[in-house]
Amino acid sequence: MVPEMALQPAPRAGVSASRVRSGARHAHVLAFLQTRLPHVGDWPERLAAGQVLNATGHAAAPEDACPAGTLLWYWRQPGPETPVPFEVVVLHHDERLLVVDKPPFLAVAPVGRHVQQTVMVRLQQQLGVAHLAPLHRLDRDTAGVLAFSVQPQTREAYYALWRERRVSKVYEAIAAWSDDIHTPVTARHRLIEPKGANFHQMQVEPGEPNSETLIERVREVDPCTVPGAPPGRRLALYRLRPHTGRKHQLRAQMAALGVPLVNDRVYPVLQPEGPDDFTRPLMLLATRLSFVDPLDGKARCFDSGLCLGYPTSGVSV
Repeated sequence: MVPEMALQPAPRAGVSASRVRSGARHAHVLAFLQTRLPHVGDWPERLAAGQVLNATGHAAAPEDACPAGTLLWYWRQPGPETPVPFEVVVLHHDERLLVVDKPPFLAVAPVGRHVQQTVMVRLQQQLGVAHLAPLHRLDRDTAGVLAFSVQPQTREAYYALWRERRVSKVYEAIAAWSDDIHTPVTARHRLIEPKGANFHQMQVEPGEPNSETLIERVREVDPCTVPGAPPGRRLALYRLRPHTGRKHQLRAQMAALGVPLVNDRVYPVLQPEGPDDFTRPLMLLATRLSFVDPLDGKARCFDSGLCLGYPTSGVSV
């Protein structure tokens, strides 16, 4: 028996390898691929170009035998994407951790129609680090400090920090002025994501809270300094310290308090999908990430170099 590869092949052009395994015997590899993934019309060309690998990591041929259980690796060919005109800036890089300043409009990792225009793919291309894994998530619209694991063998120790809530996170946001938030307020809500493939909003429902954020109004903000700010609206800068990490937690909680974030296309009203307006980023920034390193016991603290209310820019890696 030929041993299978212990790890998946390295990404190509920033795209991670996908795998497929036959459940029954097929006449040959080409027949299996055309049956299993019929929406892909260029399997002969991909096989001829060595873009399909077998379980040993060698290029598969169209006529190769394909018994049940055959494992093959291939790379998705993403459709055209609009380039995001902002750079990912490295804040820290060592043998275990990679911490960056994420600009808005970039997804953290490939998902759906966003593949090349993601933080992870850009970093893999620029730094040549094949097996990055995000330790946490930021919304595609959210900017700021984002941490990745570099070493698979030490990854679980860092995952445990987030799972056990041993990470301190600080955000800044610009939203409508609220007289009710004159002293720090602890917001507690029950956030639920209704079922449905096309759903994008979290819903606030009655019941035991599952999300908690300390919200502090810092100062008033001149609307003229905020891209996309509604005219005549009094604005404030808020500091947000989430204790939990629900999907869209800060955006949903601020909207529930009657102070949705400036340029939020999801809360309180989900707007139709359309082209990104790079001049109007969401006014939400992950400003600080800190924790005690689980491997060497050192205090780690990373601060964003970005500022809300100003055009987002960055220096390439």
